[in-house]
Amino acid sequence: MFPTSKFLRLALPVLGFGLIAAGQAGAQETPPLSLKVYNADAGSFHVNAVVVSGKSEALVIDTGFTRADALRIAANVLDSGRRLTTILVSNADPDYYFGAETLKEIFPQAKVVTTPAVRDRIAAKLAGKLAFWGPKLGVNAPRQPIVPEAIAGNTLTVDGEKIEISGTTGPLAHRPYVWIPSLKAIAGNVAIFGKLHVWTADTQLAAEREAWLAQLDEMQARRPAVVVPGHMAPGTPLDTSSIEHTRNYLQRFAHEQGQAGDAAALIAAMRSAYPEAGLGIALDIGAKVAKGEMKW
Repeated sequence: MFPTSKFLRLALPVLGFGLIAAGQAGAQETPPLSLKVYNADAGSFHVNAVVVSGKSEALVIDTGFTRADALRIAANVLDSGRRLTTILVSNADPDYYFGAETLKEIFPQAKVVTTPAVRDRIAAKLAGKLAFWGPKLGVNAPRQPIVPEAIAGNTLTVDGEKIEISGTTGPLAHRPYVWIPSLKAIAGNVAIFGKLHVWTADTQLAAEREAWLAQLDEMQARRPAVVVPGHMAPGTPLDTSSIEHTRNYLQRFAHEQGQAGDAAALIAAMRSAYPEAGLGIALDIGAKVAKGEMKW
């Protein structure tokens, strides 16, 4: 049985922000935005979705994989008491956008948006993804999946506070991430995995792996106070440890790939190196693709 889905209330430390404000204005200030993270269960690959709330508005980053996931995300929005203005799909994997249909039904006023590169990737692969996952998910699958609208520029707002979309150029333009300056928070990404095996099958070229590592370095250089991985095991700390885990995993995977004679040996080596990591399907598929035993 899969573990119960987790609702993680991210209580950003007012003290920390107060100290920053004290140096600027001499008084403690409340953060202008707050985050609430929905961490799905193993059946939805432990994917995360985030509700960003301001004084009166809310924005959702990613929509969950199933209709049930989307309903739980919707409950977080309703509980916030804020008006949902925007549903931002950060990446082109089905567990990031399949729930958009359900959210749009509940919040018809909200715009469903993404970057041009992500939109193009979703549109190109949607039919195949739905044909594959639809029968597996059954009534939990979207009926008419939404292709998000492409936005102009890389900035959205919640009550005037910027929500920036970074990493929109280069070989991984279809894999951006979200940066929230007022909270020094990273969210909305498929680059960071927390306490899980990392999904490598979608980045088979050396240039893509190099770009991935460079993106992780870029994220780390921002000195984020909060890091919400794209996928994480329940209870994963929302800090830079997941960036470090992902970087170390990719480097170890590359090393073991060169040493292993076949996928089975690569899987065994990575399981030995990360005995407690979840999301074994990521390793199984990634190893077979890496060793030429499976097309992806």
